[in-house]
Amino acid sequence: MRDHRDVIKRPVITEQTTDLMVDRKYTFEVDVKANKTEIKDAIEAIFGVTVEKVNVMNYKGKFKRVGRHAGFKPRRRKAIVKLAADSKDIEIFEA
Repeated sequence: MRDHRDVIKRPVITEQTTDLMVDRKYTFEVDVKANKTEIKDAIEAIFGVTVEKVNVMNYKGKFKRVGRHAGFKPRRRKAIVKLAADSKDIEIFEA
């Protein structure tokens, strides 16, 4: 099994994701090969919270061109994690 810190890459902080925090939903960019169970276990182990639900979205890499060289940006995977009602908030977003 992979380390929990390899599954969770970084938090996604935008205006829309900060509005979701009121509903106890936190957004993270995760490893492309991670499944919902691995994401749930990683969040619970790293932050010491109880996860109620995990939603996952996949994004294809965008086509980019620089002069005559063309290619794709890397694909991404984003997870929205809903915390249980009796769980504490995640401190990384409290700055």
